[in-house]
Amino acid sequence: MGAPKIEIRGVDKEFKVEGRPALALAGIDLEVAEHEFVCLLGPSGCGKSTLLNIVAGFLQPSAGEVQVDGRPVTGPGADRGVVFQEYVLFPWLTVAGNVEFGPRLGSVAAGERRRIAARYLELVGLGAHADKFPIQLSGGMKQRVAIARALANNPAVILMDEPFGALDAQTREVLQDELSRIQRVEHKTILFVTHSIREAVYLADRVVVMTSAPGRIKEVFDIALPTPRDRFAAEFTRVESEITRVVKEEVAKVHE
Repeated sequence: MGAPKIEIRGVDKEFKVEGRPALALAGIDLEVAEHEFVCLLGPSGCGKSTLLNIVAGFLQPSAGEVQVDGRPVTGPGADRGVVFQEYVLFPWLTVAGNVEFGPRLGSVAAGERRRIAARYLELVGLGAHADKFPIQLSGGMKQRVAIARALANNPAVILMDEPFGALDAQTREVLQDELSRIQRVEHKTILFVTHSIREAVYLADRVVVMTSAPGRIKEVFDIALPTPRDRFAAEFTRVESEITRVVKEEVAKVHE
């Protein structure tokens, strides 16, 4: 196996809360291989999003280091696409204009930008909606645009912070299906934060369970289930139950 795509070594993160130090992450060591889909799970406040933001370059660790493709992360970069829970689309741009935004910043020629946008909008099932504006779209459609926009920059890594968390249950499952299908086509390296154990088992190659604050890695599960996955299969339920037991141990600590 080659060098990891993402390498997290000894990462701590400390914040000041009302003037006092509060440790959010402690001693995080994690490697993510190229083309691997890894989900971060754990109780609220365990530092999942903080860790993702450190990999994205939006936050700096208090100790330790993150590398992507062997290069230290010192800030945001085009090699890492980010999809947030909020859609963060530009309301004055069309769907196609939003997807073209990154390539335009990269000085990609207009014709090539249109081709890129058309390709990824087809991939997320929105080819017929290229000329609409975000206000005309449902929440699920907006998140598809956000995913297409991240893919259009051809990043080495995609970081997703609870991207389906604001959606209703039915739309969420549809988007999970879409993301699983897209990953089978695009083979991206994905680090994905979620509160949903079922979502993690459905999408991930590995699930990383974090402890209650300060966040440490408690256990890592290899999800050796065939894709596309059957949410009602006995083995899926067994894996989901096993991870649920471990997560509940940490949730219980929060309420002690």
